[in-house]
Amino acid sequence: MKYQIKQTNELTEKEIEHILQLWDISVWNTMKPAYFRTFFKDSEFHFLLDSHSEILAVFRLNFDFVLEISGIQYAFAEAVGLVAAHKKKGYGAMLVKEFKENVAQRNLETIGFCHAGLRSFYEKCSIEILYDKAKAIKEHAGSEWINSEDDDILIFNVSQPIKEQLIALSSKNNAYLITKE
Repeated sequence: MKYQIKQTNELTEKEIEHILQLWDISVWNTMKPAYFRTFFKDSEFHFLLDSHSEILAVFRLNFDFVLEISGIQYAFAEAVGLVAAHKKKGYGAMLVKEFKENVAQRNLETIGFCHAGLRSFYEKCSIEILYDKAKAIKEHAGSEWINSEDDDILIFNVSQPIKEQLIALSSKNNAYLITKE
C-alpha cells in the first residue's frame, strides 16, 4: 500500500470519478472533472492506494476554512471527506495515521469534525477529540447563524494556544465559520 497526496489539478478524470463515487453525495454525483477542479481548488487529496494504484481510501484537506473566535480569525486546514473503498479492512485508519503524520510534519493547523457515531473510529486512530464542541460553531444560513450539524472537533495538528481557544467554545462562546463572498 502507498500513501500519496495530489493537488486538485493533478487528479485524473478516473480518480475524480472514483472520489465522487466513494463520497456518494447526490448533488455532486454528476459533477464534471473541470467543475470538480474549480469547486475544490483550495484542497488537496490524500490517498491510500493499493499496488495497482487503485484508491483504497481518500481524505480531502480543505485550505479554505476560517473560524472567528472572540473576534479573531483563525485559518485552519480542514480534514473532510474521509471514506474507504471497502469497510472494515483498516484502510481508513491507515490513511488517518499517514495523514496525521503528514500534517504534523508540515506543521499545518488541521482540524476535522465528526458526529458522535464516529467517535469510536477516531478514538481507535488516536485522534484527540473535543467532545460536543462542534455544536458551538455557527454557520451562516441565509440571514441567520445556525449551529453546526457535527458534534465533535477532531484535532489532527493544532498549536496549544489555538487548541485552548477550541476547548473554550460553548453555547456562550461561539465560533463563526467565515466564508468568502
